[in-house]
Amino acid sequence: MNRAMTEPRHTLELLAPAKTADFGIEAIKHGADAVYIGGPAFGARSAADNSVADIARLVAHAHRYHAEVFVATNTILFDTELEPARELIWQLYDAGVDALIVQDMGLLELDLPPIQLHASTQTDIRDASKARFLQDVGFSQIVLARELSLAEVRKIAAATTCQLEYFVHGALCVAFSGQCYISHAHTGRSANRGECSQACRLPYDLKDKDGNTLASQQHMLSMKDNNQSANLRALAAAGISSFKIEGRYKDLSYVKNITAHYRRLLDEIIEHPETGGSAYQRASSGRTIFLFEPQADKTFNRGYTDYFANDRQHGIEAFESPKFIGEPIGRVTKIDAKARRFFEIERSAPIHNADGLTWYTPRGELTGLRVNRAEANAGGEGVDRIFTSDPLPAELVPGTSVFRNHDHEFERALEKKSAERRIRVDARLHHGAGAEGSPLALTLTDEDGVSATATLAGAFQPAQNAERAQATLHEHIARLGNSIFTLGELVLDLPALPFLPASQLNALRRDAVEQLETARLKAYARPPRAAAVEPPVAYPQDALSYLANVLNDKARAFYARHGVTLVDAAFEENRETDNVSLMITKHCLRYSFNLCPKEVKGIRPDPMQLVNGNETLTLRFDCKRCEMHVEGAMKPHIARMRDSVVAQKVNFFPSPPGKEGTATPTS
Repeated sequence: MNRAMTEPRHTLELLAPAKTADFGIEAIKHGADAVYIGGPAFGARSAADNSVADIARLVAHAHRYHAEVFVATNTILFDTELEPARELIWQLYDAGVDALIVQDMGLLELDLPPIQLHASTQTDIRDASKARFLQDVGFSQIVLARELSLAEVRKIAAATTCQLEYFVHGALCVAFSGQCYISHAHTGRSANRGECSQACRLPYDLKDKDGNTLASQQHMLSMKDNNQSANLRALAAAGISSFKIEGRYKDLSYVKNITAHYRRLLDEIIEHPETGGSAYQRASSGRTIFLFEPQADKTFNRGYTDYFANDRQHGIEAFESPKFIGEPIGRVTKIDAKARRFFEIERSAPIHNADGLTWYTPRGELTGLRVNRAEANAGGEGVDRIFTSDPLPAELVPGTSVFRNHDHEFERALEKKSAERRIRVDARLHHGAGAEGSPLALTLTDEDGVSATATLAGAFQPAQNAERAQATLHEHIARLGNSIFTLGELVLDLPALPFLPASQLNALRRDAVEQLETARLKAYARPPRAAAVEPPVAYPQDALSYLANVLNDKARAFYARHGVTLVDAAFEENRETDNVSLMITKHCLRYSFNLCPKEVKGIRPDPMQLVNGNETLTLRFDCKRCEMHVEGAMKPHIARMRDSVVAQKVNFFPSPPGKEGTATPTS
């Protein structure tokens, strides 16, 4: 698939996460057009690192399907890390990586290979001017802020021609990406450097300006999980061409199930365009057959929301719990009152041994148990009897609503082979020189128009039974089960069908398949690096605060080259010791608690407080922009590290196989 030959935003890309190379390979098998993965360092997920050799292995598999591999190098960097980052990027380029996901603009000032650049969501792309600037400095794809509405996406699409990427599934960071500093302020672990401590998932008390408690021990900054399943067609129409699944920390069953879920939805859009609407096409080759039924609700989630895609709405919060509650499964009807070893549940679907069940206690706490044994219909039709290993907790009583957060049978299906991805090939059996008596040839042509021909020399006797010969030829040529191909049309372009021993026919097919695989790899072209506009365009602002995350001299030089005259140090340099905005978010607790001045007359946007133990954060409300600022100060012991800030450990990485030394460029 050559995207340069198609209308750019009419090619829809499903972009899946990969914690490891093996996860990435499974994502490709389950229909991903591209995967994103962390390298050995600088990848904004400190516990999801991968060697260059492993990434090269993933690249080799992806390119068989003309799928792409993006590597996240999206932390902000200390000066001492720039050279190791440059060397790593050259190694990744030599390993065949298609694009880098970048936050730190200092990287653009380095001697990089001609690799495509994507602007990370950490660059905080919320408006058309920022998006156009990033396009003009050489980014080919930009990851839009999760908070953007469809109308805002359309404005950005109208101002740009680059590819627009949008998160369609997974965990939601409550803050605008790149605009959260609570973790660094409290622990010294920077979210901008891949070490977020997730203060947003803690329980807080919410207090008004007078100290009155409005809500207690709720997860005030915890959002439900993103799910744009119902909005994909509208997002594509608005200009989105890359549909991104969150989850480089997620397990393999998540990657398989959610990738499969969105593959089906995008295929429906591609195969059935609306009347008068745009016609779309896939971004990579092959079709996936699933050996299970994808079900998004079965995989870890905190409940679902489409966030701000359709503008501000209630119900985006996961105040009760940041854990996986699960799908509603039924209601307790009876308890074993004596031994408390079983209970009966009127359920909506069969319950299996080893399932995980959850419920809320009277105190509002989420708890649960693992099913030891389930007896179907033991309490009547549709009422299962559930046995446990341990005595039932006292809070489980008749009438309790129960959820299932672990479907054992579903998970077992995902532990096995759960998908096959095949590329259609049409085959033609003919004489190599076009004349009878010349070597027999098998030409395979795949769905991308790539062809390969294998020949078989010799004198072949005509088949005595033409019908049987035709069936035999078709049977053996169609045996592509050990390859990535599946047979479409077979044309027997011969004056007379020959008799061929099975061994020779199979050898001819294997040779043709091997040559086609080689030809496909040769035909694959990595996406080009976009050239920056010259002379350099001006940045939309001429002064930048700590919110711009400028941590090194090269980044300062980048902004100076683009007209910025004042650049403050990044928060990670520990210069901001007073109360500042530690988080900026579109989520608004005044709106959540029906205290929005725009909706309730007479209410003022007075500050509020979030309290967790001895920690107090001030909430201030920018009603003009519909934003909430979570304010606080850096912990004294973090601030004292100002003159001894320690960069993350710098590693020098072995080169990919076949390379000597580092991958420093020679030109």
